[in-house]
Amino acid sequence: MAKIHVKRGDQVQILTGDDRGKRGNVLEVRPKAGKVVVDGVNIQKKHARPTQTNPQGGIIERPGPIDASNVALVCPSCKEATRVARERSANGEVSRKCKRCGKAID
Repeated sequence: MAKIHVKRGDQVQILTGDDRGKRGNVLEVRPKAGKVVVDGVNIQKKHARPTQTNPQGGIIERPGPIDASNVALVCPSCKEATRVARERSANGEVSRKCKRCGKAID
């Protein structure tokens, strides 16, 4: 189980694959699998049987998980895809920092 450099709600850019260059927000992080689900990326079709909640059934498109190593965090201040540094403050809190501009991310 690796430490994941992105959190839910972060904007990321896809580095490899069919969706290379696309940007989207992280919907879900799966640290045990090392995967993230990004809005509008790796769209998969799921065939849904009719149920009480979905009486129509049919084909549903939803984003699938991609490996966390294939995404780069987009810095909110410089708007560039960047690597992330972690800094520990004097009181023990860990904050993320942009490696390009040096500003704190959160």
